[in-house]
Amino acid sequence: MTRCAVFGTGSWGTAFAMILADAGCDVTLWGRRSEIVDAINSRHENPDYLPGVHLPEPVTATLDAAKAAEGADFVVLGIPSQTVRENLAAWAPVLSPDAVLVSLMKGIELGTAKRMSEVIREVAGVGEDRVAVVSGPNLAKEIAHRLPAASVVACADEDVARRLQAACMTPYFRPYTNADVVGCELGGTVKNVIGLAAGAADGMRLGDNAKASLITRGLAETMRLGAAMGADLHTFAGLAGLGDLVATCSSTLSRNHTFGANLGRGMTVEEATAAARQTTEGVKSCVAVQELARRHGVEMPIVDTVVAMVHDGKSPQLALKELMSRSAKPERYGTN
Repeated sequence: MTRCAVFGTGSWGTAFAMILADAGCDVTLWGRRSEIVDAINSRHENPDYLPGVHLPEPVTATLDAAKAAEGADFVVLGIPSQTVRENLAAWAPVLSPDAVLVSLMKGIELGTAKRMSEVIREVAGVGEDRVAVVSGPNLAKEIAHRLPAASVVACADEDVARRLQAACMTPYFRPYTNADVVGCELGGTVKNVIGLAAGAADGMRLGDNAKASLITRGLAETMRLGAAMGADLHTFAGLAGLGDLVATCSSTLSRNHTFGANLGRGMTVEEATAAARQTTEGVKSCVAVQELARRHGVEMPIVDTVVAMVHDGKSPQLALKELMSRSAKPERYGTN
């Protein structure tokens, strides 16, 4: 039986643990809060993040990282992206030497502008064949209720990707393999930033035309950055690109969309942050995405607008006016 460790008991980490168990894996969740660990072990429920969802019997939880990682074929990281460097440095000594490290995280590290797979490889001292990424339109609450969804499992080693695919294939969760780790990570990260903008548009009641325009132009920005970083542009037309972007920009279950909508309705950043119960990745990652774009000489005006709203105090109304009054350009501006 495939053995999996999932580090992180948030909504997506817990839902992915359920997927792995339903696919026939033996799964141990690592958590930092004893009350959640105890609830998973005694009631098979994560009451804080997925209340009312019964977790499969093979899912257990522990506060002990070494116990969670013992004998694991796949070590899944489902923690906030800005915490992975510090946490993984502590966990690396207890990981199996041949374990595949799987990133559920959708962010860019502040300061270094590194993708999560790059941080994992650097901290754990492993090659690209030992790091995989799961990315797609995967709203955790829907998956926790076993509603149908598809995703991408990406790894430079296609055999590893196929192994992970088999480990998380269920009647309700359909993963596809891909070797383009860069494209999958960029799609999953930038969509959070565009989701903030789409949420703000909804909060301001700007209509479906505005949201469709943000989704489309946001995808164009993502593709420009992807082209500069050597990604396969076909990836952005797939589940890890357009699929994830549409789900994030359209669903009230998306934390980034909700945060943006609260800004559009007139909340301050502090009020929107207080209203969010979990990490809103785009709030921090937008700055790192902007830095990444500047390093590669790529223009990303929607990303710049989100940074201005979230970190520079610009009102959504003024941000909209400035975005709409930019100089006229051809649709494929900046993309060969």
